[in-house]
Amino acid sequence: MSEDKVVGVGDYEGAAAGWGALKAVADAVRGQMDIVKETRGLLSMNQPHGFDCPGCAWPDPKHTSSFEFCENGAKAVAWEATAKRTTPEFFAAHTVSELWKWSDFDLENEGRLTHPMAYDRATDRYLPISWDEALAKIGAAFRALPHPDMAEFYTSGRASNEAAFLYQLFVREYGTNNFPDCSNMCHEPTSRGLPPSIGVGKGTVILEDFEHAEAIFVIGQNTGTNSPRMMTNLVEARKRGVPIVAVNPMPERALIRFTEPQDVIQMATFGSTPIASEFVHIRIGGDLALFKGMMKVIFEREAGGEKIIDIDFIREHTVGLDAIREDAMAQVYP
Repeated sequence: MSEDKVVGVGDYEGAAAGWGALKAVADAVRGQMDIVKETRGLLSMNQPHGFDCPGCAWPDPKHTSSFEFCENGAKAVAWEATAKRTTPEFFAAHTVSELWKWSDFDLENEGRLTHPMAYDRATDRYLPISWDEALAKIGAAFRALPHPDMAEFYTSGRASNEAAFLYQLFVREYGTNNFPDCSNMCHEPTSRGLPPSIGVGKGTVILEDFEHAEAIFVIGQNTGTNSPRMMTNLVEARKRGVPIVAVNPMPERALIRFTEPQDVIQMATFGSTPIASEFVHIRIGGDLALFKGMMKVIFEREAGGEKIIDIDFIREHTVGLDAIREDAMAQVYP
């Protein structure tokens, strides 16, 4: 298989979401869950008296709909609430060397573990042990460390808030705060870099700002994949005539055209909404050149007499305007 060929990925000219998303949700639920019992849980997701979706951290609107979840969120809950079980018999039938060749998807698709398991080097298999034995092994490993900070308690970002809360209490009681999860990759750079830049460690906009935005720039984000619930806000903005500029090396389909699964008329007519009024398809690593080019155009227009830069605001809240203007104006583009 060549580098350009990926299983399940190919050319697609239709709109994202729509009937395809509903079918994917139905397949995920049908393949994992107790249909009657567990699908009711989806209706509680991202609701005021329900639970937060484990798929992403997109905020909940003040007035939620009955289906406040996306395809990715439904799949995440289906996998968490799966009725499938991985028993000791499964591990008796498969060596670790064999399982090492399985994909992550296939391993997770076997379901939840039913017993504590320990690796046996002689048989190259996981063997069942009692909870008392498992906890004793864990405790012995902790007590053998010279200092609690030598332990690292890694977790998945898909863990529930409740489980994460109990877990961090246990870790702090042990004597350390070394409990990173996969979200650290996203949030630690912002918590370190943004405060000295803008004064806070996170974004400065709130969900309601979408309702008042006059222009939206989506830069380097695959919205339809990473935060699909944001698509609802983008669709509403486009219907108001708000320009949306998408900058991405990958032409993600959702940012080009999107069908709202909750829009009855659109679903019935197989319609869709164009999202990006301008899709800037840059090469990987081309974002710096793009931004400098944009700044150069702005500085040139300002020098030509247009008042498009809030000089007073920039002087009050930033430093280095003259230097960045000089650098931008020195750029030469064909």
